Amino acid sequence: MLLREIAEELVAGCREGRELENLDKIYAADAVSVEAMPMDGADSAETHGIEGIKGKHAWWSATFEVLDGTVDGPFLHGDDSFAVIFEMKAKHRESGEVSDMKEVAIYSVADGKIVREAFYYTM
Repeated sequence: MLLREIAEELVAGCREGRELENLDKIYAADAVSVEAMPMDGADSAETHGIEGIKGKHAWWSATFEVLDGTVDGPFLHGDDSFAVIFEMKAKHRESGEVSDMKEVAIYSVADGKIVREAFYYTM
C-alpha cells in the first residue's frame, strides 16, 4: 500500500470503529507503539509487536468509554510518515470521571506497513 492509502485507511478505521481490524491490515508484525509516558502498570512507554499493540487497545477499551470524538487528518509528511489529531471525551469506567483528551499521533511507514506510532499529549 502507498503512504496515502495507509494513512486514509487508518483514519477511516478510527472513524468507523475498525481499529482492531486495521492492526492486522496496515501494521507491521514488529511495529512499535510509543506513548508519552508508560501506561498504568507498564514499565516502559514503548510497546513492541502487533500483539502488544492489540493489548493496548484491549486495555483502553476496558478502562475508558469514548463518549464523543473526532479524528482529523491524515497529514502526510514526505514519503514515509503522517500525523493524525485525535480529540475525544472519555469516561473512566472505574471512577466515572469524564475527561476531554487531545493527542497528536505520528505514524512511520516502511514497506507498505506502519512500523511505528508515537502519541503526543498533555500530561
